Amino acid sequence: MAFESLSEKLQNAFRSLRSKGKLTEDDVKTALREVKMALLEADVSFKVVKQFIGSVQERAIGEDVLNGLNPGQMVIKIVNEEMISLMGSETTEIRFQPINEITVLMMCGLQGAGKTTTAAKLAGKIKMKGRKPLLVACDVYRPAAIDQLEINAKKQEVEFFSMGTGVSPVEIARTSIEEAKKRGLNVVIIDTAGRLQIDEDMMTELVRIKEAVTVHQTLLVVDAMTGQEAVNVASEFNDKVGIDGIILSKMDGDSRGGAALSTKSVTGKPILYVGMGEKLSDLEQFYPDRMASRILGMGDVLSLIDKAVEAQAERDAEQDREMAKKIKKGKMDFEMYLESMKAMRKMGGLGSILGMLPGLGGRISEDQLPDEKELARVEAIVLSMTPEERRNPKLMSPQRKFRIAKGSGNDIAAVNRFIKQFEQMNKMMKQMPGLMGGKRGGLSALQGLMGGKRGGGKFF
Repeated sequence: MAFESLSEKLQNAFRSLRSKGKLTEDDVKTALREVKMALLEADVSFKVVKQFIGSVQERAIGEDVLNGLNPGQMVIKIVNEEMISLMGSETTEIRFQPINEITVLMMCGLQGAGKTTTAAKLAGKIKMKGRKPLLVACDVYRPAAIDQLEINAKKQEVEFFSMGTGVSPVEIARTSIEEAKKRGLNVVIIDTAGRLQIDEDMMTELVRIKEAVTVHQTLLVVDAMTGQEAVNVASEFNDKVGIDGIILSKMDGDSRGGAALSTKSVTGKPILYVGMGEKLSDLEQFYPDRMASRILGMGDVLSLIDKAVEAQAERDAEQDREMAKKIKKGKMDFEMYLESMKAMRKMGGLGSILGMLPGLGGRISEDQLPDEKELARVEAIVLSMTPEERRNPKLMSPQRKFRIAKGSGNDIAAVNRFIKQFEQMNKMMKQMPGLMGGKRGGLSALQGLMGGKRGGGKFF
């Protein structure tokens, strides 16, 4: 989980500050030493850490803070503000030309950073904003990259353009602009070739493309899991080619977070998006304030709302109202359970959602999160039911359960456990004013519904 390790260490460092009614300079310095070590272990640049700790200490060791009503909270507030400043203060959007003109975006980065997939993810985001993107395959050295981009373009339902591997990337880029005009498209996304390491040929090719066509924004994709190396790569690309913004890929697999905390400060270029998963929908706008809150364990409710709205956009409003009524009355059926699982996946899964809730981020251990295999097994049970059985759980006779067990590849005990727990969930939902009515009760309810674990033992 993104920032899991850093978040846990920072919260431990602040625990002693929260418990004290009055702070001394030594208290603050001790806590900041722990913060410093946590940031360095997260692979944040030493220079950035030094400046960050210096700024926090200068603000925190003052009469207004140390003698305030809640000095511990005031220090944490200062850390939060300085962290937001470190990551860019304001959210930066991609700048587009007027809608009747073509905006050219050039994607660059090292091979393996997820550049081609990110180009397709970005095309999907741009399409949702009412623009008409064209994905252009300029990686002529890796035929699989062309095929990958074409497949993903179809999945995103956006236009694709390629001239194969026998034409120079510069010519492909130049021709793609004319092609976009013919097709009535207004955003061209050029996917360029990467290398295993930075070399002169790659940089020269990128410069030549920028000379041949008017590139409005050069976007660098870097692998967040490489930590400090991601910052070094960003610096070199900026120096040799010139970049306008950064997209951090694989943020979901980076428990440290050093790249996100260092990149803006070192390069001066904003982080625009972060990749939070392998699905083409797993690209999030980067909000420095929300990210800082997530790191400090304060949650990220606004991003959670954004995910919910995005998932909701594909659903029918009347269907949602009907589902809400049934849940309130404790009459949830198996068909609604399947819909809930689909919606949860679109929002990044239960782990992602819980990580954004205040008070829960960074405090959820791995054994509390749902096992994907268990989720698939439960889903197989529901899919093995007839439409009538899904809509009416009361139809579950022993004969039907045996048939469902056989059809889903489970034993009858697993089916019985699932149905029993489903009935318990319905009762719980009827009694609870909201799923998150209490941290402990709400978490157990969500875990139960999604096939989580409790006390090291699996529900199903």
